[in-house]
Amino acid sequence: MVPAVTTTGLTRRFGEFTAVQDVNLTVAPGQFFGFLGPNGAGKSTTIKMLTGLLAPTSGSIQILGLDAATNPIEVKRQIGVVPEGLALFGRLTAAEYLHFVGRMYGLDAATTAARTTELLDFMSLAGETKKLITDFSHGMQKKLALAAAVIHGPRILFLDEPFEGVDAIASGTLKAMLQGMIARGATIFLTSHVLEIVERLCTHIAIIDRGHLIANGSLEELRAGVQARNPEGNGNNQILTLEQIFLSIVGGDPAIAPPEQELSWLG
Repeated sequence: MVPAVTTTGLTRRFGEFTAVQDVNLTVAPGQFFGFLGPNGAGKSTTIKMLTGLLAPTSGSIQILGLDAATNPIEVKRQIGVVPEGLALFGRLTAAEYLHFVGRMYGLDAATTAARTTELLDFMSLAGETKKLITDFSHGMQKKLALAAAVIHGPRILFLDEPFEGVDAIASGTLKAMLQGMIARGATIFLTSHVLEIVERLCTHIAIIDRGHLIANGSLEELRAGVQARNPEGNGNNQILTLEQIFLSIVGGDPAIAPPEQELSWLG
């Protein structure tokens, strides 16, 4: 089976600073894949390279078996992206924006109109017919960006912090939609700092730190790896949460190494 995403030696430098270093990654089709790391670890840089928004300094990327460097247009037809900065056209209405995106993906006018209506209703944006996108709240803009990312039925969906600024009701709706996409065979590549959401949704997880891929596998495999390194902490048969796994792997577990400094006025 052709992997959904494959990277070999993926590297990105900005001058003398290396943001991503020799990342070798394989994401199987149909996976809900979580890509985690501390702030500044290289997550967004990696997603920008995978989606064609940023050229790698070296290394290769294959999306659904297509070389991203030599088949950029075909790759973009197969993927949907909710980027870190959303990149919406603020002077359009939500319907105008979705019509534009649908037509850019090559959908005919009738299909674009039908999907626009369905998406606006699904995202609870159907009543905002005259409001410009620039006047939307951040949560509304996030929902519109997700609608635009799925209007063409992508085989792979890349999400950079999709739940940030989204209320609990909308978050539940979006989770159900994403799980429905997985059930129909799509692949989702998710970055998020909300580890509870990643633990609930994702079946496989990779962790990047300071540009290097330091862990990769199913949640059960990562949990077993942490427990094997810390056998003295397994006496109570506690099932480690993803937060505990993440903190242990990146070296910041407060249960093992309490913070060395405290704020004097809050101590």
